[in-house]
Amino acid sequence: MSDGDARLSGQETWETPQAAGERVRGMERGPGLPPGAAGEVEDDIALVPDPLRDALVLLAARLGTPVSPRRLVAGLPLEGGRLTPALAVRAAERAGLTARLARKALRRLPDLAPCIVFLTDGDARLLLGVEDGEVVFAHPELAGGVDRVPMSEFARRFGGWVLLARPRYEALAHEREMAEEREGHWFWAPFLGEWRAYGEVALAAVLVNLFMLASPLYVRIVYDRVVPNQAFETLWALTVGALVVFGFDFVLRILRAYVIDTVGRRVDVKLASRVFEHVLGMKLAHRPGAAGAFASHLREFESIRDFFSSATIVSVVDLPFVLMFIFVIWWIGGAVAIVPALAVPLVLGVGLAVQWPLDRAIRRTFREAALKQALLVEAVAGLETVKATSAEGRMQGLFERLVAATADSGNRARFWSAIAVNVTSLASNFVYVGVVALGVYEVAAGNLTVGGLVACSIVAGRAMAPLGQVAGVLARWHQARIAYRTIAGIMKVPQERPPAAPFVRRRSFAGAISFRDVTFTYPGREIPVLRGFSLEIRPGERVALVGPVGSGKTTVNRLVLGLYEPQEGAVLVDGTDVRQLDPADLRAAIGYVPQDIVLFRGTLRDNIALAAPEVDDAVVQWAAAVAGVHDFAAAGAQGYNMPVAERGETLSGGQRQAVAIARALLRRPRILLFDEPTSFMDTVAEERFKQRIRPFLEGRTLVLVTHRASVLDLVQRIVVVREGRVVLDGPRDEVLRRLSAGGQAAGGGA
Repeated sequence: MSDGDARLSGQETWETPQAAGERVRGMERGPGLPPGAAGEVEDDIALVPDPLRDALVLLAARLGTPVSPRRLVAGLPLEGGRLTPALAVRAAERAGLTARLARKALRRLPDLAPCIVFLTDGDARLLLGVEDGEVVFAHPELAGGVDRVPMSEFARRFGGWVLLARPRYEALAHEREMAEEREGHWFWAPFLGEWRAYGEVALAAVLVNLFMLASPLYVRIVYDRVVPNQAFETLWALTVGALVVFGFDFVLRILRAYVIDTVGRRVDVKLASRVFEHVLGMKLAHRPGAAGAFASHLREFESIRDFFSSATIVSVVDLPFVLMFIFVIWWIGGAVAIVPALAVPLVLGVGLAVQWPLDRAIRRTFREAALKQALLVEAVAGLETVKATSAEGRMQGLFERLVAATADSGNRARFWSAIAVNVTSLASNFVYVGVVALGVYEVAAGNLTVGGLVACSIVAGRAMAPLGQVAGVLARWHQARIAYRTIAGIMKVPQERPPAAPFVRRRSFAGAISFRDVTFTYPGREIPVLRGFSLEIRPGERVALVGPVGSGKTTVNRLVLGLYEPQEGAVLVDGTDVRQLDPADLRAAIGYVPQDIVLFRGTLRDNIALAAPEVDDAVVQWAAAVAGVHDFAAAGAQGYNMPVAERGETLSGGQRQAVAIARALLRRPRILLFDEPTSFMDTVAEERFKQRIRPFLEGRTLVLVTHRASVLDLVQRIVVVREGRVVLDGPRDEVLRRLSAGGQAAGGGA
C-alpha cells in the first residue's frame, strides 16, 4: 500500500485540529507543501503536469486559436488528470481545431510541422520542424523558446504517431444557422466514420445470400441429373462443393455479426459520450424540470442501440435480396415466380398499414414510461418526506395508474406488431403451398422438372424469410425514430461552452465583482428576482448579503458563477462580463458552497476532490481540516474512504456542509461564494470553522449569504437586499447598528 493509500485508509494517527491550523497557516506561507499547493492561486493549480495538454495549448496558439489549459480539458474524462491521445482529438475541438491521429514515417515529419509527436516514453512534444539535422521542438515553458534534439536521438524515441491539426474555419453566420437547423450531424458522423466496415458488411451480405442458393441448386441437380443416371461421382463432387460453400457461409455469418457488433459498440460509445457531454454542458436555464423524465428520455438511446444491433442490421441488409430470390424462382420455374411476386407486396402493404397505429401506440408508451420514471425517481428521492407525511397511498395510486397506462399502450403496440407478424407467417405458408401446387401443373406441362420444383419451394422459403422480420424491424425503427427525435431535441439545447466560442482567456483573477443594473427572472417565472440590482465588491473584500426569504441573495452567487445570464444589465468579474469568460476558467477561480448541498455516491475523498480527483492527498486533508470534515473522518476506521450514499443521505446536514466547504476550498480559489455555509452546524462546530477559515480569507474575496449573525464577524461589509434591490450597504458594524436601531432583522433565507 502506498503512502497515499495509507493516509486515506484511516490506518494512521490523524493530526489534531491545532496541527491542521498550523498546516493552514503553513500553506498560506508556502513552505513545506505538496507541489502545486503553495503560493498564489493560479489557473492551473488543480491541473497535474501533462506534456500532451501543454503541447496542444502551444499548437493552438501557433495556429491562431489560443485556448487556456483548463478550457482545453474541461469536461473530458481524463485519466489520472491527463489527456490521452484519443482525448486530445476531442480536446482540440475546444480550441477550434480539426485534429486526427495518424501513423507517419520519420521522413514525413518536416512536411507535417507544426504537429504533436508521441515519444516511446509516453511524452508528447510540439514539433516545429527539422533544421541542420536537428529536430526543433517548442519549449513547454518559455514563450517563443525552442529545444533542439539531434535527429539520431529523436529517431530512437519517436513512437511513430503524430497528432495533426488545422484551424476549423467557421462558416458565415447564415450558413452556420442553416447547418444548425439540419438534424443528424451529431448522429450520423460516427456512422460515416465507419463506412469501410459497413461496406464490408454489405459485401458479406451479398456473398451470404448468394451462398443460400447452393442448397436449392444442389437439390435440383441431384433430383434431375444424379438420381436418374445414378452418377455417384457427380453426387460426391456436388456434396463436397456444397459443404465447402456452407463452411464459407458459416464463417461469413460469424464475421458479419462480429463486425456489426464491434462497429456498433464503437458508434454507441461515441454517441453516448457526445450526448452525455452535451447534457452536462447545457445551460441551467434550459434544464428540464423533471429529472426522472429526462433520464427516461436519455434511456431511450437504448432503442437506437437495439435498432443498430446485428440482428436488425442483418434483416435490413437481407431485405433487398428478396427480389433476387424471386428472379431465381423465375429462372428455374418460370410462372411459379408469380406466387411470391404477389405475396411480397401484400406483406409489405400490411406492414405499412399498421405503422400509423403502431407509431401512435409507441409514442404513448414512451410518454407514459417517462412519467412513470419521473414519479419513481421523485418518490425514492423524497422517501423520507413521503413516509413522514403518510403519503404512501397517494404515491402508490399515482404509480399504479401510470403502470396500467404504460401496460395498455404496450399491449396496443404489441397487438399491431402481432398482426403484421401473423400476416407474414400466413403469407409464407400460402407461398409454399402455392409454389408447390402451381409447380405440379408446370411439371405436368413439361415446363419444370421435379428437381426444379423442389428447388423453387426452397428458394421461395428463402425469399419470404426476410419478410418475416419486417414487422419487428419496423417496430424497432419506430422506437429508434422516436428516441432519435427526443435526443435530437436534447442536442439542440444551448450550451454554456459552444465549440470555438471566442471567450476571453484569464489565467488568474484578483476577485473584483460588479453588478451593473442587473434584472433577472428565472425561467418559468413572471416576477423578477433581481430588479436593477447594482453592487461593487473590491478584490479581497469580504461581504455579507442579508435579507428576507426570496430577496435574491442566492441568485447573486449564481450569476457570479455564470450559471444563469441576466436579462438586463451585466455581471463582471475583474472588469470582464462573465458571459465573455470561459465557464471553466471562471469557476476554477471560485469556491462555491450552495444552500442545497448535493453529494454523490462514493467516498469522502471522492466528494471533496470531485473536480480534481488527481490532487495530492495532503491538499485534500488540508481542505478537510479547515472545513471540519477531519473531525468526523478521523473518528472512523475508514478515514477518508468512508462511504457516502447517494445525495449524502448517510451524513448529517452539518457534515454535508463541511464536505461542501472542503470541496470549495480544495483549489484555493481567489473568490469564495458561501450560501448559508453553517446553517446546519451547531455553535461549537461553527466557531471552529470560523477559526480555521479566517487565515485563509486574507486577501480573498468572500460573498457570504447568511441569516446567522454569528458568522458576520468574518466579513467587513454588509449588504441588505430586499425585493431584488440593495436597500442598505456599508461597513459591518455601522449596518448592524442601523439595523438594530431600525428594529430590522438581519436574517432570512436565501
